[in-house]
Amino acid sequence: MIPPSSPPPFQGPTVLVAPGIRLAETELQESFLRAGGPGGQNVNKVETAVQLRFDAAASPNLPQWVKDKLKTLAGRRWTGDGVIVITAQRHRTQERNREDARERLFELIREATVRQAARRPTRPTLGSQKRRLEAKATRSGVKRLRGSVDMD
Repeated sequence: MIPPSSPPPFQGPTVLVAPGIRLAETELQESFLRAGGPGGQNVNKVETAVQLRFDAAASPNLPQWVKDKLKTLAGRRWTGDGVIVITAQRHRTQERNREDARERLFELIREATVRQAARRPTRPTLGSQKRRLEAKATRSGVKRLRGSVDMD
């Protein structure tokens, strides 16, 4: 008996991002660059900023509906190739910037996994319809009294 099809088992370490969504470490690519901002003389010598790249469009671990919502949420961080690019340079150390970039990516994915409840159309109540019509009639009467007066 053949087991039901499921995503391929992960090769190497993984990261649990959200319930049911796990990313392989190999899907995350980091590069380091010089950061602006605080750091004194050290800022010109050390590459502390982190640029995290995640190919969301090609990721086998994300369902299609999550990818679609992720594209909307990522905005300009989503490239034409479907890669999410996050640059972190808030902190003075490379390690803290790495953690910051990863956490920002994971939070973005978590936000994309939240499904919005379907809106059920409702109808106005009978009382609210009557109040609306009465208010319109009152307002109409006020405006009618402002009109020109016939002196015939």
